[in-house]
Amino acid sequence: MKERKKNLLFLFICLGLGVLAELSFFHGIIGVSYPIFIAAFYAVLYYRFGFNFNHRRIGLLLMLVIWTLSASYLFHDNESFYVLNIIAIPILVFIHIVLITAPNHVDWISVPFFQRIMQKFSQTFAYGKRLVKVILKRVLFKQVKKETTQTIKRIVIGLLIGGPLLFFITFLLMLADVNFGNVVMKVPEFIFKLNFLEGVFRVILVLLLTLLFFGAFQVLYKRYVPPIIRPTMDQKKTKWDGITLATILVLLNGIYLLFVAVQFKYFFGDALQENLTYAEYARKGFFELLLVTLFNWSILLGCLKFVKVKKESMGYFLKVLYSLLIVVSGIMLTSAYLRLSMYEAAYGFTLERILAHTFMLFLIVIFAYTFIRVWLERISIIHFYFIAGLLFYTGLNAIDLEEIIVENNLERYEETGKIDVYYLNSLSYSGIDGLITLYEQDPNYPELKIILQSRKEMIGYLELDNWQSFNFKKQQVVERLRELEL
Repeated sequence: MKERKKNLLFLFICLGLGVLAELSFFHGIIGVSYPIFIAAFYAVLYYRFGFNFNHRRIGLLLMLVIWTLSASYLFHDNESFYVLNIIAIPILVFIHIVLITAPNHVDWISVPFFQRIMQKFSQTFAYGKRLVKVILKRVLFKQVKKETTQTIKRIVIGLLIGGPLLFFITFLLMLADVNFGNVVMKVPEFIFKLNFLEGVFRVILVLLLTLLFFGAFQVLYKRYVPPIIRPTMDQKKTKWDGITLATILVLLNGIYLLFVAVQFKYFFGDALQENLTYAEYARKGFFELLLVTLFNWSILLGCLKFVKVKKESMGYFLKVLYSLLIVVSGIMLTSAYLRLSMYEAAYGFTLERILAHTFMLFLIVIFAYTFIRVWLERISIIHFYFIAGLLFYTGLNAIDLEEIIVENNLERYEETGKIDVYYLNSLSYSGIDGLITLYEQDPNYPELKIILQSRKEMIGYLELDNWQSFNFKKQQVVERLRELEL
């Protein structure tokens, strides 16, 4: 009885969390509401579980990542990451709460842990389904006879089948008679004036979110220890032949060294190939070099995973070939990086080009660690890749990439007198902020005044009184637009 009362109280707490989720994410653009909801969610988590969690180090890292990503809705306004994080944050939150409630002996980069995530995910919905059945049976229909319950079920089934049929027939009758169609169309107008449907949908959404949160917490509250599956003697491991692979690596490294020798004068100098402009030279080999580098990385991962040699001399020879492959891959990455830098200097900075730059820097870090892994076989490579990728994505959200783009384009304008005001206008509030700065420097720049005038007129349509949408960057730019004299 005591446990039931405790669960009932927790159900009402989850109801409050469901109300907060509906208010945070379904009332306009998301801003400060996201970190507020994350704070409330983890407060409920700690209320339910206390502070007795496992996998503390990786759990703390994941929690910091989640907080950083949610805070980006308050401090930055990047539309691309806005959409990505709507999907990424809930996934990371679910992985995090499954991780910190999993036994310490479960490796967080393993098939059993992935199976545990999928199991808890399916159990969450199954728990919610069972809870709905219990509420309907023991609360709503407790005093109702069995015959009446069956009648209600049949009516609901009839409505589910007859509803679409009614809609289809009504549509045909509306096409057959215009006056009948006019009469029918007045019905939804009357309903929408009552604002009844929106309220019903929001109540249903709150109840669904409540079931989702309550189901997830209840399923995780029951600590499940997965069985340890030991490999049998009949299982065969995939192995690559060391001599065959060494032959392939010698051929690949040979062609890469020849390529580097021929192209080396263009890698770190200002000379261009004959009859090529900056744009042609920069774009001609950038994607090809990046693709070759990713191909080399895939080969390295396969080799480190599947190649096992018995002779120490062959193992040492393979490590030398791996290291050479990493070195030439690093040179090609450097070449691609410089080509893109030349293209940016000629045509300006964009989000795609900045992301390409940062991704290449990330690959350099990955190759550097892989080089260490070649010679120190005991260290884990998958764990590092996961943590590095997580920190890389979080870092992109922590810094304001669009502000970096704007600042670089303004510096390029001071040097060359060229800037793409339409591209800056296509960015979020950081782009508008840059246009205001440009106007203060050069009010006579073509089309700039018209763009800012249009942006200033749009202030009245912004949701500035909506607390959920509060964002520091938006607030700053709106104040600058209001004070700007055109």
